[in-house]
Amino acid sequence: MTEQTHSPHPQGGARTEVLFVEDDDVIREATQLALERVGFTVTAMPDGLSGLEAFRARRPDIALLDVMVPGMDGVSLCRRIRDESTVPVIMLSARADAIDVVLGLEAGADDYVTKPFDGAVLVARLRAVMRRFGHASGPPSADGEPGDEGALAGGGLLRFGALEVDTDGMEVRRDGEQVALTPTEMRLLLEFSSAPGTVLSRDKLLERVWDYGWGGDTRVVDVHVQRLRTKIGQDRIETVRGFGYKLRA
Repeated sequence: MTEQTHSPHPQGGARTEVLFVEDDDVIREATQLALERVGFTVTAMPDGLSGLEAFRARRPDIALLDVMVPGMDGVSLCRRIRDESTVPVIMLSARADAIDVVLGLEAGADDYVTKPFDGAVLVARLRAVMRRFGHASGPPSADGEPGDEGALAGGGLLRFGALEVDTDGMEVRRDGEQVALTPTEMRLLLEFSSAPGTVLSRDKLLERVWDYGWGGDTRVVDVHVQRLRTKIGQDRIETVRGFGYKLRA
């Protein structure tokens, strides 16, 4: 996977560029105006194929993709974007069906919003995603004796069996091989590795990783935990039924 790096945009140096893919003309135009009114730069496209072309040409800071668009659906477009970049992706769905949500998240989306949505809620969600992507930081130092699993092994290196988490370099290795994580997956792993053996509830993870100041859909957490497990080892994160998840130290 080719990882994307962002440079500051010329409009004031701090404007966030959004790729917005939506086939409904009214929703597309109204949402574009609403986002531009609060300071976002928006490239709006009516279908998945033009959305992919715009993504490759513009290299936006974030992608906002409707699930049901012609040419290439939003889930397929998300997969194509994720093959090329770790840019944050939010899915939009007119249906609250679990399958829509899960498919989008499994394709690599970081979050989702159900239509019809309130403009202020969408703006808040976009800003929350950009905050957590723009201010990634390592977890508090873990306590432990040198050589213990989960102890700091020098600098910001944490070890959990065959898993190594470099909190300074933001890198993860499993059995010595580097593991490619999205920023959301990395933040999730950092939360677990900052308190190995401690059960973290889904609500707590939503608050810390997704920056929700309100109740969110815990399916976001469940799908991301499963994606993380496939990369770092299925048995490394344990489900504690009725309470949440914990990292095995």
